Amino acid sequence: MTRDLEHFAQGLVDRVRARYATDDFIPLHAPHFAGREREYLLEAIDSGFVSSVGRHVDAFEAALRTFTGAGFAVATVNGTAALHTALLLAGVGPDDEVVTQSITFVATCNAIRYCNANPLFVDIDRETLGLSPESLAAFLDEHAEIRDDGSCWNRDTGRVIRACVPMHTCGHPARIERIAEVCADWNIALVEDAAESLGSFYRGRHTGLFGKIAALSFNGNKIITTGGGGMILTDDEALARRAKHLTTTAKQPHPYLFIHDEVGFNYRLPALNAALGCAQMEVLPDYLIQKRLLAQYYAVWFHRTDRVFLHEPAEATSNFWLNAFLAQDREERDRVLEYTNVRGVMTRPLWNPMHTLAPFRDCPRAELPNSEWIEARLVKLPSSVPPDGLGPVSGR
Repeated sequence: MTRDLEHFAQGLVDRVRARYATDDFIPLHAPHFAGREREYLLEAIDSGFVSSVGRHVDAFEAALRTFTGAGFAVATVNGTAALHTALLLAGVGPDDEVVTQSITFVATCNAIRYCNANPLFVDIDRETLGLSPESLAAFLDEHAEIRDDGSCWNRDTGRVIRACVPMHTCGHPARIERIAEVCADWNIALVEDAAESLGSFYRGRHTGLFGKIAALSFNGNKIITTGGGGMILTDDEALARRAKHLTTTAKQPHPYLFIHDEVGFNYRLPALNAALGCAQMEVLPDYLIQKRLLAQYYAVWFHRTDRVFLHEPAEATSNFWLNAFLAQDREERDRVLEYTNVRGVMTRPLWNPMHTLAPFRDCPRAELPNSEWIEARLVKLPSSVPPDGLGPVSGR
């Protein structure tokens, strides 16, 4: 490691430690419980409703509807279950293709495979880290056609391109309006993977509301957590009713008989998790303020270096779930990752691109220059809500 790079890496460690005011290990994103979590959990226990029914499940769904502006919200056991269900409701079935980005968490592609469908990878934008509408449009212009059945067909593979799943990476909104326009032009269902973007808006509208249906996640490392959990968002009442039916083992209402009219899934969120989520939703607005201040704190320091801090994209309001910067190349990225982690400050690269993983290596794809460029450089920074709450931006 050169002296200049060591100076930068040590400065980064010092900056992180100064903000979190500890010499202990600093994780990438730890859950933060500053509200009525304990009270609501005890309420759920005392009520006897701890599985998938009870007032806390209803209240959690209502809180998500109110906050996001979605017409309907259906709670699920995790974000992957939400996305799997959303894809099924969008009509994705065996041998279909689903356009998505190679830079995403593996759950995005796993959910596609659960439908016995095939991921199709297009490139991302460097600014948003999300699916590029230009790459999507260019791939479709070159390789797809609308046939007499009204479906979009991939001429190369002979398969229907049924849906498109952009992911709002690190909480930064993709250029979702333009993506929606391209999908509409090609009769492709838009299913948003908003797992990381609760509290993020594009042109004043919450992520997850631009397509047919969307999925959120409340895993332990998300901006709010239910321990594990997810949510389906949609403005379509029929889709919402079917989502609740499918995720509750497709059981027909009856006072005592067990009648299931199709193969369903045991995907509903337990009330204990929902109770935790109700308390977390109450403090989410404050968390969003604190995380924005944390991003500004990092940005002030990076402005004094020659590395690029990733700000929120144009016309977007990010939740800054995970802050990140761009190293100058892969070698520098790896040296910074090693230096910081050895010193107890957790940093992480982006995920290995999906098209490089064994289960998805043979999937069709466009050229992916931005995906490969970003993956070689991006470093995620500790982004937990600071334990002492709001603090100075400059750190002076």
